[in-house]
Amino acid sequence: MKAKLFDYVERHNVIYDLSGVTKLFCFLLLTAAVMFSYDIRAIAVIMVLSLVFLRMSQIQFRQIKLMLLYVLIFLLLNFVLTFVFSPTYGTEIYGTKHVLFPIAGRYVITSEQMLYQVTKTLKYASVVPLGIIFFLSTNPSELAASINRAGVSYKAAFAFSLTLRYFPDLIRDYQDISAAQQCRGLDLSKKEKLGRRLKNILNITIPLIFSTLDRIETISNTMDLRGFGKEKKRTWYAAKPMKGNDIFALGLSLVLFLGTLAVSFFVNHDKFWNPFI
Repeated sequence: MKAKLFDYVERHNVIYDLSGVTKLFCFLLLTAAVMFSYDIRAIAVIMVLSLVFLRMSQIQFRQIKLMLLYVLIFLLLNFVLTFVFSPTYGTEIYGTKHVLFPIAGRYVITSEQMLYQVTKTLKYASVVPLGIIFFLSTNPSELAASINRAGVSYKAAFAFSLTLRYFPDLIRDYQDISAAQQCRGLDLSKKEKLGRRLKNILNITIPLIFSTLDRIETISNTMDLRGFGKEKKRTWYAAKPMKGNDIFALGLSLVLFLGTLAVSFFVNHDKFWNPFI
């Protein structure tokens, strides 16, 4: 089956066959490990493993290309703005100053600042493959069951799964409306002036909002007719039982999480790894 942008496609491999609960807790454990530590060695290990898992999941590039573009733009802006507003923060953290080359005034490129900024960038980047795996390799219905089993209200879990199901449809509706408007002479290319382009985009957004409201009303009426929300609990048809691979994945994630904490507390005696001392 040809995968579309942000769309869930049923596959059978090691990653897809894991329980939604497993993927949820693995995602939370590895994200917590990355966010807690500023040791670039530990972050690099999780980054490499997350890319390997992403490759194993066989998620196609067309499903995530737009997301990756936004992530790259965010990482680049974050890297530049961090240096602009805090060009000496790295030297304050590590307590040393190794100048690579000066720029102007207080703006000096140091090894400490580059290590801090590269570590910070890797922290954010390493979470992206984990999030992609979690959201795009889990059936939305099973994801709702997993979140509910983790302690979240089944109403909130079901609403979350509906959002994931609707998002690809929202993108397709936008593309359909955009194509129809362009056939009528609406110009969205760079040849048009910025103000005019924004106005043309608004002509697409307004019909999209109304179609979204109509769909929400249809879904709400359907759920009401089926008696959704009357009981305090519900059973889940799509829930998966835990298997051997789930135990292994949870164990590996827990080891990585505890290993990151151990390195921070017992090896570095701080969440920052300082190679300059």
